[in-house]
Amino acid sequence: MSWRLRLWLGFLLAPPLALMTVFVVYPLASAFSYSFYEWNGLARGGFAGLENFRLVLFQEPFSTWTYRAFGHNLIVFCSLMIVQNGLAYLIAFALLKGLPGHRFHQVAVFLPVILSTVIVGFLWKLMLNPIFGLVNQALVAIGLAAWAQPWLGQPTTALGSLIVVNAWHWIGFPVLVFLAAMQRIPREIIEAARLDGAGDAVLMRRVIWPLVAPATTITVVLMFIGSFNWFELPYVMTGLDGSPGGATDVLGLYFYRTAFGNVTSGLQDFGRGSALAVLMFAFIIIVATWWTRVLRRREIEV
Repeated sequence: MSWRLRLWLGFLLAPPLALMTVFVVYPLASAFSYSFYEWNGLARGGFAGLENFRLVLFQEPFSTWTYRAFGHNLIVFCSLMIVQNGLAYLIAFALLKGLPGHRFHQVAVFLPVILSTVIVGFLWKLMLNPIFGLVNQALVAIGLAAWAQPWLGQPTTALGSLIVVNAWHWIGFPVLVFLAAMQRIPREIIEAARLDGAGDAVLMRRVIWPLVAPATTITVVLMFIGSFNWFELPYVMTGLDGSPGGATDVLGLYFYRTAFGNVTSGLQDFGRGSALAVLMFAFIIIVATWWTRVLRRREIEV
């Protein structure tokens, strides 16, 4: 490789490397460093070792808040795997069959994805309003007034409402990923299965599902990362405290509230907040890497 080509490659790589260093590497290194110190507001105190990690994992009430938020993230992930990815697989199969209006629906199903999460959160917050919300009004109009309730105002329905909104917002992405994978399956395979008497259920479960393994890997890993980085939607719709009564509190909200404080408590602790950030990052990296390897082996076996 000539020196001119090396110089040109260095010139092209320098800007993205600089951006990655400033906005990714440096914040990660700073958070890791901050987690080992005591903090008094914005003033850094003495070296605390692993004390901040001990507090968020084993010291009450911080440990209770940590595991409660982690449990909510786990519920979000499992629910979205069933609701969002499961429904996306069925929609992708319906689009593959070329049902009437399928070209319009290929575009329509992806439109919510391009909307800002803040806009989606505010719109759905208005629609779920117990007094003038469109959801309750629609239930009353079709004779299901007993089902109308304060969806975001009670612990039993608040988190589920956020999960449904998130599924509506992002379902277009896994639909297109699954559809692209299905369209790459040779038509001869599907026709042979049809000739052998396979119906839609058997075709989806025994033929198409094993052949879209790479798409499954993408959607599962990205959904895992997104579920444990959940912040914007619950912040917009239920606030920084995870209202009502912490029913929608997730790790992203808990970290932000701990590191930067909030209106109700006014307390902040960069040490504990950084410890939470480091734990979240380590958990996501380890599990996502392990899961990717497991799913990749499944692709090879198939």
